[in-house]
Amino acid sequence: MLIATASAAADPVTVRFPEGTTHGFLVLRSLQGQTLAHGELLATPHGDRMESRLTWRFRDGSLQDELVTYLQKPALTLLSYKQIQRGPSFPADIEVAFTREPSRYEIKQREKRKKETEELSGTLELPADVYNGMTTTILKNLTKGEVVTGHVVAFFPKPRLVKTSMRAVGDDPILIGDSRRTATRYLVDLELGGIAGVFAKVAGKEPPDLKFWVLGGSAPAFVKFEGPFFVEGPVWRIELSTPRWPK
Repeated sequence: MLIATASAAADPVTVRFPEGTTHGFLVLRSLQGQTLAHGELLATPHGDRMESRLTWRFRDGSLQDELVTYLQKPALTLLSYKQIQRGPSFPADIEVAFTREPSRYEIKQREKRKKETEELSGTLELPADVYNGMTTTILKNLTKGEVVTGHVVAFFPKPRLVKTSMRAVGDDPILIGDSRRTATRYLVDLELGGIAGVFAKVAGKEPPDLKFWVLGGSAPAFVKFEGPFFVEGPVWRIELSTPRWPK
């Protein structure tokens, strides 16, 4: 299963803090502090439509590339999603893509130690509360104490809707220079329903919970993420980074 990290609300998520042109830098580490990859985020508005691309380049040559297109008004609405994972950091080389209009999906997957690539395609009707790749955007627009539920599209390799819930679970102190601030910690629960969920519990392969930290205020900002990039994968940590000068 590929995790297309996201969360969604059953009711439309209204934008309180519109996204704008962004060029950001991130670092991916293990929980032990080993640097695994460097990320680059590019987001550009086109009227009410936003395009956001997050690319991870791993030290072992692996790549994760995610492209999300969504509307900001009248409410957050996912239009299209594409993600590529390949290289030794992942259990399979996979490319997934789906669109709201037309309602289609395409999947290409090659398991390790296999030469054949499995290709799948078909119709995928997206409910309004699917927001793959938009978790941080949603978190920044939540009001204090708000709990949201919805779905995420995951791939087994065929697409399947996974129920999600997202809530604030605490506040943690952080330092910006010598200034002490407080970041809100959010927990995103992923839950398979029906018979598949029962088998997942028995097999110990339930989707993992994801943790996000957001600095609130008049301009909310992402601070940290902890969770795996794929089912049964290790928990990794994403934090902000800055360019550095070569020596």
